[in-house]
Amino acid sequence: MFELEFPGRDELERRHFLKVMGGASSLGMASILFGPDLMKRVEAATEKTAGLDPKDVAQNEAFWREIQQAFTVSRGLINLNNGAVGSSPEVVTESMIRYLWQQEDAPPFQRRILGARMETVRNALAQLFGADPEEIAIMRNTTEAMQTVLLGLDFKPGDEVLTTGHDYFSLVGALDRREARDDIVVKKIEVPVPPKSMDELVAAFERGITDHTRLILVSHPVNFTGQFFPVKRICDLAHRRGIEVAVDGAHSFAHLDFKHQDLDCDYYATSLHKWLFAPKGTGMLYVRRDKINKVWPLLYASNRMDNNIRKFESIGTRAYGPFLGIGEAVAFHNGIGPKRKEERLRYLKHYWADRLGALPKITFYSSLDSEMGCAIATVGIGGVNARALGTYLWDKHQILTSAVTRMGINGLRITPSLYTTLEELDVFCDIMEHIAKNGLPSS
Repeated sequence: MFELEFPGRDELERRHFLKVMGGASSLGMASILFGPDLMKRVEAATEKTAGLDPKDVAQNEAFWREIQQAFTVSRGLINLNNGAVGSSPEVVTESMIRYLWQQEDAPPFQRRILGARMETVRNALAQLFGADPEEIAIMRNTTEAMQTVLLGLDFKPGDEVLTTGHDYFSLVGALDRREARDDIVVKKIEVPVPPKSMDELVAAFERGITDHTRLILVSHPVNFTGQFFPVKRICDLAHRRGIEVAVDGAHSFAHLDFKHQDLDCDYYATSLHKWLFAPKGTGMLYVRRDKINKVWPLLYASNRMDNNIRKFESIGTRAYGPFLGIGEAVAFHNGIGPKRKEERLRYLKHYWADRLGALPKITFYSSLDSEMGCAIATVGIGGVNARALGTYLWDKHQILTSAVTRMGINGLRITPSLYTTLEELDVFCDIMEHIAKNGLPSS
């Protein structure tokens, strides 16, 4: 078995992709992932881009073609719904399978062996997020992680939780249940789609705060438009009033290049199977260390664990393969370079959005300002029902999207990923242009 190394951000930015991947495993991770011929091409591509500005690398198709080969996705369809669940590179899937087989070799014994290795994953996630490992719980998804906080905090009748109409339905739903059960008040502020500026978003939260506000729940990027919220400014505003902030980071972790200090939130939850490309059913919860004791775990944990972040992981028997596979996902992410990855995702969004934006019937429900978003954007065609459009794209062209029909939105959420090619985006744009000019075909 191997051990992973997780260098600091500056060192990683100086390293070449192949060296990071090859050094991550004594089993020859790079060979498993690429094969000898592709390995040489990746090395050549990364050497040519070493030291370049991430925005320049974002447009280097030779480099990204090699990265695309790390994924085993079918080219028989075009998946533009990567915001739901991301595809894992082959090295991540293979590692998960390897761990699952290991667990089957005397499971009671292997439970102790593999369980101890979860600490390596915890350390890797903590370094990537810029937090203390003792503030990181390894969860199954954002929903579980954030509901641990929303259902685990003590509130008194009349206490207020401030959120928005843009936040994820299962999290707002959990708060609604607490409102019914515990007589708290859930306030949902409305913000424009899209907003004109970050100042407009901060002002909306400031207007919503009262003397009874105890917690703010805010998305980092909104799940159905990709709109960024100015989390650090909202946290500063809240902390001056003694209010805690919980951040839904399902779509920000490993999508954007940031650390916890850039947010300064009290709680943060994310799904690692989205933009980190970790195995499905993996997530992360951050709880500021001095607040761990005040959050009740969803499931029983001994009171000896009251101050231990691991109390939130008390779910009984688990399969360790998916969770240990997170380590390879972190190595893959770091190998590419977080800022390079962010800029490539932003470039892919602008590649299709700028082209469609020139058409008169196209409506964007997402800001195309780089400060306001990255990979995700929601687009509609005037006079065309978004759900019918999404069905047509899939049935006739095998293009997968996600229809959004809420809060006055009638559009498709489009989320390419690192393995998405420009040729695939051209196909999508060609079809959208045809429909914008001629209408949706009747059959």
